[in-house]
Parts: sequence; C-alpha cells; structure tokens
Amino acid sequence: MEISPDNIILWQSGIVKLNATILYTWLVMIILVGGSWLVTRQLSVQPKLSRRQHLLEIIVDAIADQIRDASRQEPSQFLPFIGTLFIFVATCNLLTLFPIYESPAGSLSTTTALALCVFVAVPLYGIKNRGVGGYLKHFLQPSPFMLPFQLISEISRTLSLAVRLFGNIMSGSMLVAILLSIVPLLFPMVMRAFGLLIGVIQAYVFAILAMVYIASGMRAQKSS
Repeated sequence: MEISPDNIILWQSGIVKLNATILYTWLVMIILVGGSWLVTRQLSVQPKLSRRQHLLEIIVDAIADQIRDASRQEPSQFLPFIGTLFIFVATCNLLTLFPIYESPAGSLSTTTALALCVFVAVPLYGIKNRGVGGYLKHFLQPSPFMLPFQLISEISRTLSLAVRLFGNIMSGSMLVAILLSIVPLLFPMVMRAFGLLIGVIQAYVFAILAMVYIASGMRAQKSS
C-alpha cells in the first residue's frame, strides 16, 4: 500500500510525471464542474422543485448554517469559498468507494495547496472588510514588537491546516487497509463505510477550521 498517491506514477516521460494525485484531482474537478452544470442549469422559483434543486438547496443551507455558527456572521460572503473547500474535499474522499481510486486529499501537495488558498483568503477577507490599513495594523497589535510572532502564527496556522488533513486522511486510509487485511471476509463493507465517514468528517473539520481562521482574523482586526 502506498502512503501517498504522489508515489503512484501512472505515466512518465523524462522529468514529466503523471501521478495518481494529478489524475484524480482532475477527475474530481471534472465531476464537480459537470455536476454543478447539471444541477444549476434549470433552477426554478416555483413551489414544486426538482429533486436535484431540492438536494442542492439542502446542501447549501446546511453549509450556510455551519458557517453562521462558526463565524457569527452573515454566511453569504464566505459561502462560495468555504462551500467549495468542503465539497471538493468531501468528493475526493467519498470517491474512495471505488477500489482503484486514491483520494488526492491523502497527498501533502494537495492539502498544502488547499491550506495556501486559506492563507491567501484570510488577508483578502480582512482587507475587504477592514481595508488595507486596518488589516496591516492588526500585525502591530498590541505592540510592534509582536510583528514577528504574528507572522509566525500565520505561517504555522497554514502548515497545521495542511498537515492535519493529510495526516488524518492518510492514517484513516491505513487503518481501513489494516482492518481489511485482518478481517477481509467479515467486515469489508463496514470498514469501507468507516473510511467514508472519516473522509466526510475531515472535509467538515477542514472547512470549519478555515472559517474559524478567517473569522478570528476579522474579529482581531475589529478589536484592534
């Protein structure tokens, strides 16, 4: 069993490699883009909604409620970013139902890219709500001598976000593989369902932590 899908090389020509992380990331993106087009192409405001629109509204409302609970703010401005993070990570992990598929979320390169998106989103939301001066002033509070520590805090928070998701997905996959090797005939479906549950929970935790980081930065700026 490979620890990371980065180690599964599907094609190589010289220094150019196609590994499982790249292939399955593009597969997930194609599924999400195609699914979004199918679900949103016939939206209606009529009382009787289609099943696809009804499911879409349930998912959007559930994500919005979680954002509102985590940030104590109106969720509309955060919904596209946080919702995309959750649906992408959840889809990556739910597709592990198929035997040959490897979740891109089990790659440190993927989780680092997602964490960098959060790292960039924090100042963007801060500047949007407080302006450039208000956001930069946050790094000098309560004293200018705190600037290095504030910068280290921002970087370490990004690293922890990437490593946490990578470690949890990798450890969950290894645990399921070990249990399947021990009891291959008795509980294979239970073990597979256990892996899917871990994947959805980790997608939820990642999205909520991203929201908490953004909201805490905005609250710090307001308090300053």
